[in-house]
Amino acid sequence: MGWIIAIIVGGVAGWIASMVMNRDASMGILWNIVVGIIGAVIGNWLAGPLLGVQGSIQQFSLTGFLIAIAGAIVLLAIVNLVQRGRVR
Repeated sequence: MGWIIAIIVGGVAGWIASMVMNRDASMGILWNIVVGIIGAVIGNWLAGPLLGVQGSIQQFSLTGFLIAIAGAIVLLAIVNLVQRGRVR
């Protein structure tokens, strides 16, 4: 059951991050899910040591959701740097 929640929450987090980073038109639902889940991993990797905050998207929590969005935004910023040479 945790994987289903992770897919749903990851998809929503990826969708919100793609709208913030102006990439919504170029991404489909599959990429939103992938970006959201990888963003959650990146967010937990960064937020854990820096802020002392942990959140999981396998068991829905607001903290985990916000960390997933922040991590997805960081991931999309890195993708923008690689693809276009600048962050939008």
